[in-house]
Order: sequence, then C-alpha cells, then structure tokens
Amino acid sequence: MGRPVVHFEIVGQDQQRLSDYYSRLFGWDVDADNPMNYGIVPREGNTAEDGTGIGGGIAAGPSDYPGHVTFYVGVPDVEAALARAEELGGRRTMGPEQVSDEIEIGMFADPEGHQIGVLRV
Repeated sequence: MGRPVVHFEIVGQDQQRLSDYYSRLFGWDVDADNPMNYGIVPREGNTAEDGTGIGGGIAAGPSDYPGHVTFYVGVPDVEAALARAEELGGRRTMGPEQVSDEIEIGMFADPEGHQIGVLRV
C-alpha cells in the first residue's frame, strides 16, 4: 500500500491576493487566523460529493522566493523519507523541520526538480 497525499500548498509573494484568487475560483474558505498567518484551506467543506478531497494551505514566502505549488505525502518518519528521496536521485531542499508541536515537514526536489513535501502522520 502506498503513502497518501495529505496536504497541498500554494506559496507565493502575495498571500492575500492568492487567497482571494483561489477563494473566488474554487469557492475555498481560506482561514489565516492563526499564529503563523498560514492560510488554511480545510478539508471539511471542500470535498466532492463522494467525500474525496484534501485540505491545504496558501502562504507567503520570503521576498526573494518565487514560490511553489506542491503536495505533501504523509509519512511516519520525515528524515527517513528525505534520505530515501536522496538515495533515489532527489535533492533535499528543507528539513526535517518542526513547524509546530504537531507538525513536522520536509521538502525535496525530485530528479527533474519538482518540489514535493513530506509530512509526519
């Protein structure tokens, strides 16, 4: 059995503009009322009729960062997943990083340079 995609992320220069855009485009309710000012798109209320769908987030990156659109795969061990990505020809770009008490993430670039995230579940 494979690991599930558990989160998506859209990071750019203007978080409010991106949040407004995707809210209007897809009807997402984006909530950035949290200590990290991270625009959370909850899974609840954003699913298909059969219940499929994942939550995600919209955020601003550093001023010199062009941004990214990626997805996160749930893994039991972020460090092990990043090490395996490197063994297979990818490149670690971040982490593991503990972003809150409950959340540990990492990111890697696949052999073609696509940014993919891993999140401890």
